[in-house]
Amino acid sequence: MTLGPPNAVLAVKGVREHGFALLIVLWSVVLLALLATQITAAGRTETQLVTNLRAAAEAEAAADGAVQAAAFHLLDPAAPWAANGQEHVLRVGNAITAVRVYNEGGKINPNLADPVLMQALLRECGVDQRAAERLAAAIADWRTPAQARQPDGVRAAPYRAAGLDYGPPGTAFVDLDELGLVLGMTPTLLSKLRPYLSVYTDTAPDPAAASVQVRQAMQSALGRQLSITLSGPPRTVAVTARAAGSRGGHFTRRAVLRLGRSAETAPMLVLTWDAGEE
Repeated sequence: MTLGPPNAVLAVKGVREHGFALLIVLWSVVLLALLATQITAAGRTETQLVTNLRAAAEAEAAADGAVQAAAFHLLDPAAPWAANGQEHVLRVGNAITAVRVYNEGGKINPNLADPVLMQALLRECGVDQRAAERLAAAIADWRTPAQARQPDGVRAAPYRAAGLDYGPPGTAFVDLDELGLVLGMTPTLLSKLRPYLSVYTDTAPDPAAASVQVRQAMQSALGRQLSITLSGPPRTVAVTARAAGSRGGHFTRRAVLRLGRSAETAPMLVLTWDAGEE
């Protein structure tokens, strides 16, 4: 068997080894290129994440500052803002913020309202008379201690019969969402009631600040026309501040504030401090 000249064999072997080495180099270059691409992409992602967080923080700070500014404007004795939902545009830092203030004083507090007023409001929201009576009694029953509940109030047994594992706690409603737990309340009805209710007021609704629906409910409950006089400065307000930052960030702050009007009281008490749309 002839193998050929030794020099030719060595030449072929050298070519093969050279080709294999070249292949290793090429794969190494490809691998390094992939690693560089991944590192660059990761760096860009991290940079974008930091930018987004910074933009969001800027917008949030602007919205919070706008709520504070709104409180000062409301307390300004020379030219106080009206709590009527009018939009006020403020520049806070590099952000533009749209602020609206609403008077909570014209709303009905389900923790304070008697069943007759709640019945009337339910009727204004389209509930028939008998269902309104039952639901108003159930609302009163929910917030009333067991030893002082309404004679026709709903006890725990109907809740169990409806497949619920709870009953009236005998304590005040913490928020309007809790109304959704009352037997007979539906999500649709609660959404209709929300604009007319607040758990943060501590007096009867002010007719001058109330909506048409609340006024009609009050007139129906009282059996007479209301005497509407000029409303005084708002005591409890809801503030919505929507901020758009210079870096593209957006943030909405919603707060309910109780305003002080004398040297003996704090100028402002924060009752809620929430983020996001209503």
